Amino acid sequence: MAKNSNYLFTSESVSEGHPDKVCDQISDSILDLYLSRDPVSRVAVETLVTTDLVVVSGEVRSASEISKELIEKTVRSTVREIGYEQEGFHWETMEVKILLHEQSSDIAMGVDSDGNLKDEGAGDQGIMFGYACNETSELMPAPIFYSHKILKLLSDKRHAGLIEGILPDSKSQVTMIYKNNKPIEVDSIVVSSQHTENCSQGEIKKIIQKVINESLPGELLSDQTSYIINPTGNFVIGGPVGDTGLTGRKIIVDTYGGSAPHGGGAFSGKDPTKVDRSAAYISRYLAKNVVAAGLSDKCTIQLSYAIGLSEPLSIYANFGDTGRISEENLVEFLSDLVDLTPRGIREKLGLNKPIYKKTAAYGHFGREPDQDGGFGWEKLDLVDALSNEFKQ
Repeated sequence: MAKNSNYLFTSESVSEGHPDKVCDQISDSILDLYLSRDPVSRVAVETLVTTDLVVVSGEVRSASEISKELIEKTVRSTVREIGYEQEGFHWETMEVKILLHEQSSDIAMGVDSDGNLKDEGAGDQGIMFGYACNETSELMPAPIFYSHKILKLLSDKRHAGLIEGILPDSKSQVTMIYKNNKPIEVDSIVVSSQHTENCSQGEIKKIIQKVINESLPGELLSDQTSYIINPTGNFVIGGPVGDTGLTGRKIIVDTYGGSAPHGGGAFSGKDPTKVDRSAAYISRYLAKNVVAAGLSDKCTIQLSYAIGLSEPLSIYANFGDTGRISEENLVEFLSDLVDLTPRGIREKLGLNKPIYKKTAAYGHFGREPDQDGGFGWEKLDLVDALSNEFKQ
């Protein structure tokens, strides 16, 4: 049976004020706090938010003693930066419970290096995927890229005081029309945004429509594009007052919007010995460089690990029938080119730095590398090596 090359595909994003994303940012803020004091801290922090309450739990091991008071201050600062100052969830008055304890000695034994006898092992077993495609200049799938872009611009305008009546909690969804496996036009856009009680639906639609028009290239929008804005008609009760949030519940939003497989492990709150995070980052790095080198139009990379072992158990590549070289030859070359042990990954990408809070909203991928070392997995510094090895 022939594959369908003409179809609709949809991805969604959520803003920094979505309850689950509030949790991701709190968890990563605490991770950054530990890494700023001790770059080899072991951290696994989970957060729950609900009406007037934040609960932080998990395991840590660090050379730096960090007080509960400082952790609570970090939590409140994060919620304040997001913009929550509303009845039922206010950064000043919410209750904060800190329930952190020492990392398991059994896990530590598997992860720690032992001089020349044993290299640093993976913090858990699992499978991790990375993906890239040439649908956008950032080498990301178009539906998730534009879903993020709409909400990020809406947030930037809210923080800058350029719009009134819009509150932190919002969601977007973009459906693209694909012809011959290429995105050619937007079929529909859904945006729901929390708002103040005195802001009319007409005002909200005007604000959001303007943001949409500024976020997407004009050639992707047409008279046939459907715009669905705040379809319930009212979204005053939002954030943790409307829904309980948990760390790690937006793993598809965090990655490729469903355009690629996902190994199931969340990222936020985890230090780079946790391959759920670090191996997903290096997989994206490899896939992006492969596509940027022109070796394929799309590329999926899978890595797998066992707890306590340093080398990956398997490396897999799939070009989705768009490759110009052998996938087998690519895997062999990448295995020699990049050290894919946990230590090799964190040193290659500079992951032992306080760079994670900024990843916790609007996607971990398709972002610009920054001067602080953040988003180092988006660099294209393997392109020359790949191009030279596989000259077309």
